[in-house]
Amino acid sequence: MSDVTAQSSIKDLSNYLSRYYGKKVIILLDEYDTPMQEAYVNGYWEELVAFTRSLFNSTFKTNPYLERAIMTGITRVSKESIFSDLNNLVVVTTTSNLYETAFGFTEQEVFNALDEFKFSDKKDDVKAWYDGFMFGKKNDIYNPWSIINFLKYGEFSTYWADSSSNGLVNELIRTGSTNTKETMETLILGGVVDKNIDEQIVFEQLKTSKDAVWSLLLASGYLRIEGFYTSGKFNKKIYSLKLTNYEVTQMFGKMIEQ
Repeated sequence: MSDVTAQSSIKDLSNYLSRYYGKKVIILLDEYDTPMQEAYVNGYWEELVAFTRSLFNSTFKTNPYLERAIMTGITRVSKESIFSDLNNLVVVTTTSNLYETAFGFTEQEVFNALDEFKFSDKKDDVKAWYDGFMFGKKNDIYNPWSIINFLKYGEFSTYWADSSSNGLVNELIRTGSTNTKETMETLILGGVVDKNIDEQIVFEQLKTSKDAVWSLLLASGYLRIEGFYTSGKFNKKIYSLKLTNYEVTQMFGKMIEQ
């Protein structure tokens, strides 16, 4: 199909659904930025940005059949040019308190499930492998995909890490500076590093900002916040960061071996 047909397709579908059911539609767009990561790595960034800007304008900005929409991704929307035409956005990041328990399983939920599946003796190991995510002020959040698969198979493995696209992270670390590689070594050895984090990071900054890779890794769930402090006359926030858990450590170990 042509770009124009594709860009108006969700709006057209909204029209048909709205007329048939007599109510406006709700649109859920999951991992909107995954195609952007692929475009960035494979060299067709500008083309995809232009296409996506028109798609989002038609789907969200000028769609009279839309009730509301939820978009998820790991890069914040406010600086990205594809969102320049959108308004009335409520942005929720990993450090936001809003919905802080809605993104994964809490420790109590995980432990209850382990008891039910007769894995009560595995709680400490499960915590080491799959705990470590933090949203807002809520810590001890577990990755649902990893927990569900552990309950199913009863074996420890890199379930979530194997299901995610790590091409961008791989390239940033492989082509990164000596300092980036040394920092990665510190993290894999279980150490903590202090970095300035920008939650509004966009892909174009990955080439120019020395700390951009750590902002991306935090947003992706590969790093967790151990604490933070302010520095300098501008009170810049410096975060103490550590690899999220043993599953993530295994993932980076395999990546570096390869």
